[in-house]
Amino acid sequence: MKCEPERTRTALCASFFTGLLTLGGAACSWADGMVPETSVVIVNEADGEASIKVRNSDSSTGLLHVTLENVPEDPEPLLFLTQPVWRVEAGKEQLVRLILRSEQPLQTQRLKRVIFEGIPQSADAAVAGQARIGVSVRQNLPVILHPKELATKRDPWTGLQWSLEAGKLSVRNQTPYVVRLAQELKLLPGNQAARLPRSYILPGDIISAEIDGLPKGQPSAVRLFPATVYGFAVDAHEAPLGAASR
Repeated sequence: MKCEPERTRTALCASFFTGLLTLGGAACSWADGMVPETSVVIVNEADGEASIKVRNSDSSTGLLHVTLENVPEDPEPLLFLTQPVWRVEAGKEQLVRLILRSEQPLQTQRLKRVIFEGIPQSADAAVAGQARIGVSVRQNLPVILHPKELATKRDPWTGLQWSLEAGKLSVRNQTPYVVRLAQELKLLPGNQAARLPRSYILPGDIISAEIDGLPKGQPSAVRLFPATVYGFAVDAHEAPLGAASR
């Protein structure tokens, strides 16, 4: 979904990826601090790893702390870091490597998260003789693991199956691709609003969307607002509504 900056002062932090970057069409602007070179990390199984450069955009040296996070629907640990903490000088870059460690070949794309947190050193720390922590900025990015034998698909949302039965709107992803999209939907032709519980649909997922009131008339299609693998919004897509699969 997110160049999702998270500002923290001790326990305070901002929100995380509804999954996407900015689906409203505006480009993502990074906050100061440790700035990743891209908005998503793709780990190809054929390579066994991926690297991403992180630049310290602050005017002082800081610590870069990197952590990996599983999405709730897929808790299997499939990645590890060569090193979790680096000291990065002002204006310099640090190369971070993510290593794939799957015992079995990947059958579908998988979704993970990587968090880059910059912890600036206090300017008067040396004078005071103690370490002081300033405001840190966290960037929470999606990581997509791509199987060796799987072809790249630019429009994976076209493989989603949508159904409306007994007033319940559901979507099934029987493709091997992770689909990223805005949570907001429209039922057509009435243009009635609906909303997904999250902004990504994993392979094998069957999830329900909340409809704003009872379905009006006889909806025949759903309009969704997909995003590319890098989280950038594309044109809206209209998919037909069918009966729920048994």
